[in-house]
Amino acid sequence: MIDIFCFEFERCAGREALAAGHLDRARDLLSRALAHWQGPMLAGIPLGPVLTARTVAAEEERLLAMELLADVQLRSGRDDLAIPLLRDVVARHPLREPAYLLLVRALFERGSTAEALAAYDEIRTRLRTELGVGPGSNLHDLRRSIVAAASRPSPASRGGGIGPGRSGAADADPKDHLPRAVTDFVGREDVVSRLLAETRRVEKRVPAVHIIDGMAGSGKTTLAVHLARRLSDRYPDAALFIDLSGHGEKRQVEPGSALVVLLRQLGVPAERVPVELDARVELWRQELARRRSVVVLDNAASSEQVMPLLPAESSTVVLVTSRRRLYHPEVGPSRTLPLLSPQESVELLSLSIGRDRVEAEPAAAAEVVRRCGHLPLAIRLAGARLAHRRGWRLADFVEQMAGDPLVLHHLAQEESTVTGAFAASYEPLPDSTKRVFRFLGLYPGNRFGPPAVAALTGLTLAQAHAALDDLVDRNLVEDLETDRYRLHDLMRQYSIELCSHDDSLDDRRLGLARLFDFMLGAALRVADLLEPGVIRTQVRHDPPGRLELVEALGEPTVDWMEAERTDLVTIVVSAFESGFYQHAWQLARALWRFCYIRGYFEDIILTHRAGVKAAEATGDADALALMNNYLASAYVRTGNKRGAIDHLTRSVDLSRNSRDVLNAARYRANLAAVYWWSGHLSESVRLGVECLRDYKTYGEIGGSILLPNLGLALTALGRYEEALRIHRLHLWWAGTNSDDFHTLNALSHIGGVRVRMGDLLQAVRILLASLALRERTGHRYAEAEVRNDLGIAYRGLGRLAEAQQEHEMARKLATGSGERHVEAAALNELGRTLLAQERGGEAAELYEEALRLATRIEHPYEQGRALAGLAEHFAGVDPAEARRHWERALAIFRRMGVPERVDAERRLAELAGVEADDHTPR
Repeated sequence: MIDIFCFEFERCAGREALAAGHLDRARDLLSRALAHWQGPMLAGIPLGPVLTARTVAAEEERLLAMELLADVQLRSGRDDLAIPLLRDVVARHPLREPAYLLLVRALFERGSTAEALAAYDEIRTRLRTELGVGPGSNLHDLRRSIVAAASRPSPASRGGGIGPGRSGAADADPKDHLPRAVTDFVGREDVVSRLLAETRRVEKRVPAVHIIDGMAGSGKTTLAVHLARRLSDRYPDAALFIDLSGHGEKRQVEPGSALVVLLRQLGVPAERVPVELDARVELWRQELARRRSVVVLDNAASSEQVMPLLPAESSTVVLVTSRRRLYHPEVGPSRTLPLLSPQESVELLSLSIGRDRVEAEPAAAAEVVRRCGHLPLAIRLAGARLAHRRGWRLADFVEQMAGDPLVLHHLAQEESTVTGAFAASYEPLPDSTKRVFRFLGLYPGNRFGPPAVAALTGLTLAQAHAALDDLVDRNLVEDLETDRYRLHDLMRQYSIELCSHDDSLDDRRLGLARLFDFMLGAALRVADLLEPGVIRTQVRHDPPGRLELVEALGEPTVDWMEAERTDLVTIVVSAFESGFYQHAWQLARALWRFCYIRGYFEDIILTHRAGVKAAEATGDADALALMNNYLASAYVRTGNKRGAIDHLTRSVDLSRNSRDVLNAARYRANLAAVYWWSGHLSESVRLGVECLRDYKTYGEIGGSILLPNLGLALTALGRYEEALRIHRLHLWWAGTNSDDFHTLNALSHIGGVRVRMGDLLQAVRILLASLALRERTGHRYAEAEVRNDLGIAYRGLGRLAEAQQEHEMARKLATGSGERHVEAAALNELGRTLLAQERGGEAAELYEEALRLATRIEHPYEQGRALAGLAEHFAGVDPAEARRHWERALAIFRRMGVPERVDAERRLAELAGVEADDHTPR
């Protein structure tokens, strides 16, 4: 009840301040009072009659406070703050006359006379329909004052001048033929501001003509009418509106017929309207020249339909809406209306269903508007559906939409549907363009270019370009950048439904086969750059059937694969799900090297899991072994030791009887790497040396796989000179083969060995060279490990701030790429650096985190190092706890055979000596 007491005190004080004329203090007190409300009072608690009466009284006091605050804002000239507040009140309490009285007053004072009268009509209709009574005398008198004020000629009119007021037209009666303004207009502030500013910029010289295009349901008409209302105070003589029926079932309105309607709206008698089009245009322009008018030409089909309707003098503003992108040299290009922002979308939903329901389920509300694609029409239809079903939770509605592939069926109310709005744009298309639009729903990714569309549809590249241009002009497809397009989510659903209905299964599968073939051919060109001589031995794919489309992409580059990465990953999964198993596993393999060197390990896991299933479906044992091997590589980097061993073991088993001796050897070599990672260092070295001796089998892959893995295992065992020789041999191999990736990898490993040998300055130079080569080539593989080693070197040189920075960057990179074993290493080294800065408490927290992570991923080496770090921390404060941690660390280090065991033994001996001294009699 504390909030209620505070609320009542501040509300009463605010009312007294308002009565005394202290507007700023009143605003502050009332705003603070309303801030105490964080939702419905006593929500979720069973209420008896006494508490029920108290909550009802408190809600009434809250509404009074809101109305008082709105009154303060109006008196301060801030109708922009008062109007949204009042709209919120009337949305929750549609029969509340005091709030409507303030709202009508605010709209009138803003200059939106038509909106003010529309709000009055709204409350009058509701009162008569639901209560059988009319508005009170205050509302009635306010309306009468508004009508009287609107009927009086302005000073400009009496003086005969043409300015911001009335023009002095012969017919002094203003004409208002705009549709009723919606009461739930939200957002669009930037668009409205730009259009108003553009109007002010040109209105003294030429007619202001604004063309607004956008996809069906984006709110073009609503915006145009809202803008026309905003302009009516400066263009008061006429506000005209005509639907040109450019899209839809109705026949398009010809310019001549449109002029008859518009002239009659101006009050021109029928007998004065000429028969000839040119004469009608001349009369129309003469009538507009005598007035300051705003004209809305809604739903235009083309520039040719609009041009005869445009004025000649600067006394008129014209707002044109169209689903097509219109352009004419005399008026310039159109402005495409964007979708609502997520915040605007939720606000629109709250105006439809009530703010209380949105505030009660904010996450579900956000999901509703996301599934509506932030499209105003879809949100309004979803809101209407929910408004009529007060018992539904928003989460229930989200669940319905998520569980129904035909989501568009949920976005309909009576005759108004999203499907109907989209159909009005789709139906006028030529048949060939209709087919392209339908097939776009088959495209698995998010962005597509003309070559992919040509492959999918079987069209030539020029035909695909032309179809996409037409679809963009009609706002059925969005253009993102040069030769990149996408479908809005709801438009995609519409496309899928049309394709499922109109196109046979065979045609759809043929389109997908052509698309997958094209994407695989394009990806293999880039894979050839990254794995020359290797990829084609593992993926034997005939040249794509549409080679000219692949060549249309230009020279193969890694940048192309980076730009298409998300879609390529999606296409692998889609190919598997669609039954194109060969395409699925081969495309996964084509992506592997790129994803590996860029650190996209989650992408490897996703694509190669699908690849494993696809290879199983084909019954190809070699392909299945291949997929398991490369899936294991990502598990190694992300800390899933068990998964890596399981998949590599399966690869080895599958390849025992294979003729592919080279790959069978590759799988055994990779096992050596996993042994190293899992702490079985001696076994890793034994297997690595054994593989190197069998040079005939391993010769082609020894430099790329065996050498770095063997060198890492030797380094971990403290055999630094041997490791250095192996990594130098790897560097020679990389240089001989002009392989940038292996060059930077070998430099990284040499630098790591130099760090552990204590040659710190040389280590820094080598590691920085490795990072520079990574930056130049875009290869981000193992960057986190390099930065961690660089931090160790800086720490050894006493450059602790730089060391901390490198360890923190390593941690961030490792977390981002999912390399949990590298993250554990970075935590341990960051802890050592903080300990060197005498920040023992922070260091201990990092060691604890490293220990939890290393234990979870079963990484014994980093477990031991975390235990050693904690022991170091405890050494000065709790010798017994330090000894316990050193003993646990030593057990791990001895089992692995790593040099850290020597330091652990020394520290335990020191602790034993200290304890012995403590027990010596004195």
